[in-house]
Amino acid sequence: MVSKLLGLRSVLLKPQYRTDRDDLITDFFIPCLSNSIEYDRAVEYATVKSVLALSLGLQNFIQHDGRIRLITGHRYRSADLDILTRMYDKKNQNGNPYNGTSIHDNKLGLVYQLIQKEKIQIKVAIPNSEHVDGSFSERIGIFRDEDGDMVAYTGTSNETFDIDNRNFESVDVFTSWNEPSRVAIKMADFENLWNNRTEYVEVHDFIYANKHNLLRYDPGWAIETIS
Repeated sequence: MVSKLLGLRSVLLKPQYRTDRDDLITDFFIPCLSNSIEYDRAVEYATVKSVLALSLGLQNFIQHDGRIRLITGHRYRSADLDILTRMYDKKNQNGNPYNGTSIHDNKLGLVYQLIQKEKIQIKVAIPNSEHVDGSFSERIGIFRDEDGDMVAYTGTSNETFDIDNRNFESVDVFTSWNEPSRVAIKMADFENLWNNRTEYVEVHDFIYANKHNLLRYDPGWAIETIS
């Protein structure tokens, strides 16, 4: 039986979360993700660890036919790129390659299933103008629940939610029931990115970007491996 979620209005939200006053993970992200069926995120880097962090709320997305859309910059660790490429491989004839007994394997298997079913989609934003010196690094997040309520936020680049490795940062939060115009702006910005209608960047499906060698290794990450 599919249970109805409490919804985003049930979350006691603050207009801002800051590291010296709040726990961004337990106070904000987990409650919102656990009461949502859709999540849109634009962020500079995507790692396998950051995608696995979404498993905190993936059961909701499975039960409620939800979706997660990620837009990232074009720099990837080689190890992350290898795993994500295998997860997107539609030609795999051996079933789920991540079936295992460990919690890590179970999370990988769940993410693999959702990617194969196109419930987790990744696109890559690449600057194409002299007006942008560097990489795509916008930080937008939008949660949606069953009732159509939304919570948008700007701020953090931390998608791993690693208890032992947290940055000092802040997040500004807007709700559709209190600040509909602010949420509408964030929604429009994300949709324009997703549909490649934003100046100064080109947005491609992850598979296309990878196949056409549009992704780059960050020099600091190139020799790293997943522990």
